[in-house]
Amino acid sequence: MTRPAILITGGAKRIGSLVARRFARAGWHVVIHYGQSEAAARALAESLPSAEVVCCDLSRPDEAEAMAMDLAGRLEDWRMLVNSAAVFRFDTAERLDPAVLAEAAAVNAEAPARLAQAFLRSARARGGRRVVDLLDQKLVNLNPDFFSYTMAKAAFAAAMAMQAMALTAPADRVYGLAPGAMLPSFDQAPDEHQVSGRMNLLGRLNDPQELAEAALFLSEGWLASGQTLFIDSGQHLLRQPRDVLYLARGLA
Repeated sequence: MTRPAILITGGAKRIGSLVARRFARAGWHVVIHYGQSEAAARALAESLPSAEVVCCDLSRPDEAEAMAMDLAGRLEDWRMLVNSAAVFRFDTAERLDPAVLAEAAAVNAEAPARLAQAFLRSARARGGRRVVDLLDQKLVNLNPDFFSYTMAKAAFAAAMAMQAMALTAPADRVYGLAPGAMLPSFDQAPDEHQVSGRMNLLGRLNDPQELAEAALFLSEGWLASGQTLFIDSGQHLLRQPRDVLYLARGLA
């Protein structure tokens, strides 16, 4: 195989699928991870010039690390890991749901951190390895909604920074990529999304394709390791007391 390879977790749908298509157009071999969306993952892989699918349950982080080790053993030029998969379930700052927290901690923090560790430890890559962790603008624009989700993402952001600090190979990079409101989420209606997506400094609806373009830019390694790019039209610079999903609902 002469193409550089990229693994995208949650690559079958939403943001992950856009990243997969963008890297495929740029000439990469795309490894599409899925948990339950097998049909969508296989359909996407069949539509790309060079792609394959892999499956594991990220709520079982041991499986995630085993998947990474398997790929490291057989991919000759595995240059990039995009940790895109996440769970987004509601609980509150007044009373977290222990089951929601346990799942979020595993899927949104432990599994991707261990994937990155295995990748950086074992992957063979020409010109350096790249990890891009999808974070969230709300980590610097906090609100109390989706409490366990946010706790887990905060832990993941800390892991990203620490893994960047621990790098020993000069060509390797670990980055964060923090989107704002881009796609309808949770139980949001399309008209609510049109409102919430514009709750940023520019008053514009962010195009999810911008996130895929940013990931491709980060693959080149031009930024110092440990940096986070915010693709949110300045949403993280605001102070929003609730998730924009609920702010938009209140304006309706």
